[in-house]
Amino acid sequence: MTARVTTSSAVVTSRVVLSDHLVRLTLQAPDLVSTGIPDEWLSLTVPGQFQTRYYTIRSLHDHELTLDVVIHESGLVTQWAQTDCVGDEVTISAPKGSYAPPDDAAWVVLVGDLTALPAIARIVEHEQRPVSAYVEAPADTHSYPDLGEVTWLPADPDTSRLAEHVAGLTWPEGAGYFWMAGESAQMRGVRRWSRGRFDHAHMDAMGYWSGARGRQTRRVDPGPIYAKGKALGKTDEEIWADYDEANK
Repeated sequence: MTARVTTSSAVVTSRVVLSDHLVRLTLQAPDLVSTGIPDEWLSLTVPGQFQTRYYTIRSLHDHELTLDVVIHESGLVTQWAQTDCVGDEVTISAPKGSYAPPDDAAWVVLVGDLTALPAIARIVEHEQRPVSAYVEAPADTHSYPDLGEVTWLPADPDTSRLAEHVAGLTWPEGAGYFWMAGESAQMRGVRRWSRGRFDHAHMDAMGYWSGARGRQTRRVDPGPIYAKGKALGKTDEEIWADYDEANK
């Protein structure tokens, strides 16, 4: 039996500066196969590094992979993405995703910060249900290409207020699906707020980065934690609590 390959190589074919906060990289990834889940993510290891960082996929068509890298003060991928990296070979993992609206969901609400923008854009493209999308991001990113209709939330350069924004939203009637991603402490606040409002089947809130460590996307891979939690019979809420703990 042939062992399944979980990582592969990709080559950067294009680099475009979208704003002061975002750089778009296009890569040729001949061995990469999409899961079909619109919020799928993968690990990225750049030249000269052994540590990985996690990024949501903006698009993947005919083995052409698009990643949008958030630019901040420091970071392994941030520093590399600001160089002339076209032609560089990187290592990527097989993608995983978690977006899974239940059958009874009549609407979708998406909330996220700048790190969630690629996933939100892809979900908006994918969804056939009515979608309301809210993004907390700097003004220079509001021209993000091919985004669709979103409501821009005020963005503080030093502090995310996603949990406060969520608590102030007006929600559609009936059963729906609430997907959210951003800073880990904000996600913990939202999960506390959601108790009694959403069960685990109708909500997915993921910490993409930690303010305590700076903007580093997905230091801990949620895949193994999720698989272990399911094997132990834990609820999704208990599993994401384990993920939050692992990210501290």
